[in-house]
Amino acid sequence: MNIGMQELLVISVLALVVLGPERLPTAIKTLAVWSSRMRRSFNDLKTAVEREIDADEIRQQIHNENVLHELGETREALESFSRQANEAVSGDVGSKPDKTGGASSEAAAKP
Repeated sequence: MNIGMQELLVISVLALVVLGPERLPTAIKTLAVWSSRMRRSFNDLKTAVEREIDADEIRQQIHNENVLHELGETREALESFSRQANEAVSGDVGSKPDKTGGASSEAAAKP
């Protein structure tokens, strides 16, 4: 709160008129106690929220790291499968004779 000197003077005079000189000291003490309690409660709430925000950020980082780890495992599995498929295809092409080439040479030999 941004309260200037003039506002404090007006509030003090009004409090003196309304409460009187007998009850004014106890009212000020009560106001000070409530003000400190509210300030302490606000600070506790602020600290709890900051801790929760930090915990959420940590949870998010852990989740992201887990997702990246799973993606890496999937990528490795796909690369392994791709290598195996390439090896199988290159091995099959080199070992099997060309059936269409043999049939076309026989057809060319028979006029």
